[in-house]
Formats: sequence, C-alpha cells, structure tokens
Amino acid sequence: MRTTIDKAGRVVIPAAVRERAGLAPGTQLEITVDEIGLRIERVAEGPRLVRVGRRLVARPTAPAGSRPNLDIAAIVEDERNRWP
Repeated sequence: MRTTIDKAGRVVIPAAVRERAGLAPGTQLEITVDEIGLRIERVAEGPRLVRVGRRLVARPTAPAGSRPNLDIAAIVEDERNRWP
C-alpha cells in the first residue's frame, strides 16, 4: 500500500490500515527511525498488575472504549494469504 507526503510533511494513513490498527483521531503515535526505515507505533498505556489471591493479574489501564477491537484470527489469516 502506498501513500504520499504533502507539502506540510503530513502522511495519510489509509482508512483500512487505521481501522485494522485501531487508530482514531487523537491517537498518540511513536515514530522511530532504524536501519530499515521508519516505524510508526500506537502509544498504549501498559497494563497494571493487580494481586488476585496469590497471583498477579494484568489489568488494562486504558478505558474499554479506547482499546482497539482486533480479530487476531483474521489478521493471521490475512498474513497467510498475502504470500503466494
């Protein structure tokens, strides 16, 4: 999938990619440069550990409405079908 950079330096992320990655207006992104190229990652708060009995359980810190609803099986199947 290709996109372009406009005169102001903005990059349009196609709607299908934004939807798949759970990106909404106002989502914070981390941009890093490495030896391969650019990497854009959604900034997400890490879970907090809560003791339940004798176990530690990871609980999300982000509100339920802001967490992306990902279909992992569909993502895996898309990747499998991407290669001939």
